[in-house]
Amino acid sequence: MSPAASSAAPAAEPGPAALATYPDLRGRSVLISGGATGIGEALTRAFAAQGARVAFVDLAREAGEALAAELAGQGATIRFAPVDVTDAAAYQAAIRAAAEAHGPITALLNNAANDQRHGVGEVGPDRFDGIVAVNLKHAFVAAQAAAPMMRAAGGGTIVNFGSISWMMAGAGYPVYAACKAATHGLTRSLARDLGRDRIRVNTLVPGWVMTEKQLRLWVDDAAREQIARSQCLPGPVLPWNIAQMALFLASDASAMCSAQNFIVDGGWV
Repeated sequence: MSPAASSAAPAAEPGPAALATYPDLRGRSVLISGGATGIGEALTRAFAAQGARVAFVDLAREAGEALAAELAGQGATIRFAPVDVTDAAAYQAAIRAAAEAHGPITALLNNAANDQRHGVGEVGPDRFDGIVAVNLKHAFVAAQAAAPMMRAAGGGTIVNFGSISWMMAGAGYPVYAACKAATHGLTRSLARDLGRDRIRVNTLVPGWVMTEKQLRLWVDDAAREQIARSQCLPGPVLPWNIAQMALFLASDASAMCSAQNFIVDGGWV
């Protein structure tokens, strides 16, 4: 048995019922990128459970439609659009359509990303631009579209999603790591530019989260041993752990938090 498997951990991943409740999120118009699977699915479920009006986009049409249908059947106000966030015009049009349906977006969660592995010698100019587009550029594009709505509404919150990958000098994804490092600069600059309009901007920084994709592609016995050795806390970091922090950052409970990094990694970095 690996160290990670033998350590204390929740018997099962908690669902929305185990999340903290933030009454001010009820009725709030929320937009989540990459919201159909993984961390994004947990975000979508968590905000729907709060009674928010949730719009989410993703390339995974089948998963997105299934999730939207399930949550709508539970009484949630939900909207899914199969959108490629690297297509700036299409993405901004989807953001405007979500605002027309649910009201001005006042909570934006820039979650979409792709941590596909790549070596230094494998990345040509087109692939470099593609990695930047899916891991960094879309967050700026979404902020461009949502900030005027937030300003008109009297305020809002933007949560950019970082990663501990560059903090721990992770190997095998140099352009991805560069994008995640740059996310912190984007957050701090936007926080300064938008703060006078009562728009808060923070970075939520996940550790190695045990999503289905991570477990399928990269988490083997050696990875589990590394996690157990590197985290201060035993047990896996789960998507719901990230959703808990996202709810706090979207809520007025974090009213004076801006330009900051909120790390949820079990104490790795």
